[in-house]
Amino acid sequence: MDSQMAFNNEEENTEDYLFKIVLIGDSAVGKSNLLARFARDEFYPNSKSTIGVEFQTQKMEINGKEVKAQIWDTAGQERFRAVTSAYYRGAVGALLVYDISRRQTFDSIGRWLNELHTHSDMNVVTILVGNKSDLKDAREVATTEGKALAEAQGLFFMETSALDSSNVASAFQTVVKEIYNILSRKVMMSQELNKQDASSIENGKTVVLTEGGGEDQQAAAADGEAKKGCC
Repeated sequence: MDSQMAFNNEEENTEDYLFKIVLIGDSAVGKSNLLARFARDEFYPNSKSTIGVEFQTQKMEINGKEVKAQIWDTAGQERFRAVTSAYYRGAVGALLVYDISRRQTFDSIGRWLNELHTHSDMNVVTILVGNKSDLKDAREVATTEGKALAEAQGLFFMETSALDSSNVASAFQTVVKEIYNILSRKVMMSQELNKQDASSIENGKTVVLTEGGGEDQQAAAADGEAKKGCC
């Protein structure tokens, strides 16, 4: 089991997955409202900073399995241009948010990506989110710019509006489903390797990997073959 992806077996043998997802980006880009809209279908038009909730847990069902997304908000730390390493610890997903009506928040994306990669696994599933898409007349960042940056960095991309709910659920679901898909592939690969190991044992074949060079292993193998053929 991946140390960053936890699951528990319930009575009916249904795996319950818990994925930590973090919200990052400049102050006032709408991170807290995205979380409020997704978790409680609420919106706070006059909120100037985080709503004071460290995280919200949302349940989703994927392929018959219950998945819990534990979504963390920055609690205002981003106002100091950085968040603590503990905030990123254990994260397997991230929503990197900018405000389409404030170009400087888009220009900060590179810094946030560097911070994310510094404090967490390089394989964190990340979606670039251009929030406040309802502010059409005030737009400073074109959709094509967001798409181009996401493609260059290997990120998912979506424009959202916490005000009118546009694509909010889709953004979170995209990250959670991709994390689940990655974990499922790892589980399948592990099961396949276990089957291969079991088959090797049944056929009397044992492969031992040592720190010694290949010559030692070849010599041991040759010695084994000589013993088999001597009687």
